[in-house]
Amino acid sequence: MKILVTGAAGFIGMTTALRLLERGDEVVGLDNINDYYAVSLKESRLEQLKHFPDFRFVKMDVADRPGMEELFADEKFDKVIHLAAQAGVRYSIQNPNAYVDSNLVGFVNILEGCRHNQVQHLVYASSSSVYGGNTKMPFSEHDSVDHPVSLYAATKKANELMAHTYSHLYRLPTTGLRFFTVYGPWGRPDMSPILFASAILEGRPINVFNHGDMQRDFTYIDDIVEGVLRVLDKTATVNADYEPISADPATSNAPYRVFNIGNNDPVQLLDFIGAIESAIGQKAEKKLLPMQDGDVKATYADTSLLNEWVGFSPSTPIQEGVNRFVTWYRDYYKV
Repeated sequence: MKILVTGAAGFIGMTTALRLLERGDEVVGLDNINDYYAVSLKESRLEQLKHFPDFRFVKMDVADRPGMEELFADEKFDKVIHLAAQAGVRYSIQNPNAYVDSNLVGFVNILEGCRHNQVQHLVYASSSSVYGGNTKMPFSEHDSVDHPVSLYAATKKANELMAHTYSHLYRLPTTGLRFFTVYGPWGRPDMSPILFASAILEGRPINVFNHGDMQRDFTYIDDIVEGVLRVLDKTATVNADYEPISADPATSNAPYRVFNIGNNDPVQLLDFIGAIESAIGQKAEKKLLPMQDGDVKATYADTSLLNEWVGFSPSTPIQEGVNRFVTWYRDYYKV
């Protein structure tokens, strides 16, 4: 198949594209290579892909409407994996317009490209952040997600609504994946694993928010990508048992699905830090701080729907995943 992967220079995007290429698909990778974090890391990720003859890179912003229209018309993709987005909960508080441009305008351009060019299936990144102020654990796709606590979360919820509209109006099969905290080699430097590892190795204190009383459903990158590919290969369908009178948010009488994709096993933040300390062989100096605006105390994915749909079951223990991450970190950053 010919598959468009947006955000191909990103953490999940690069790893997803690599797996597609290894199994024999043709991949067009798209990214705007912005400077939200080090461009050099994005370029290094792309280098992992460029030696595949079936990979082609396009530098473009998904918010570029004419450019996206031309790309879809020229390439005639079979399927699309849309991972490009302005990421980061905290950054959205200071830079809201970046999220509107990338996560809303860009997503409409993706939907329009799929609609007008007979794309068979659109798989797109949503986020666990859509659960916002929910405190019922584990987070279930059957629950309401109407109380976001950051603009980033609101844009991801909007993506799900927009996708449903296109599934309903144009019968475009769409599947949204609510990613829970993803970690591993080639991760983003603004996320906790690299922030913690770099501080420990450099002898700096690490910032631990909410005084360490936090849980995250940390999910290893290889497990995440395995789930993404399984979902890509099983096109979203109408739920024949859907009852509009009870309106289950997870499915529809349109070819629309949304799934949690996580580890289904939340880890205390201090235990995750402990796993990094163990992998490095050095203790962290911890600076305990209050909760940050837009953050949530805990995430915990109920992944039973995804398991029923494609047999998804994460298999990487935290310490094993952290060991792989630290090995990559030391090699890449030469520390």
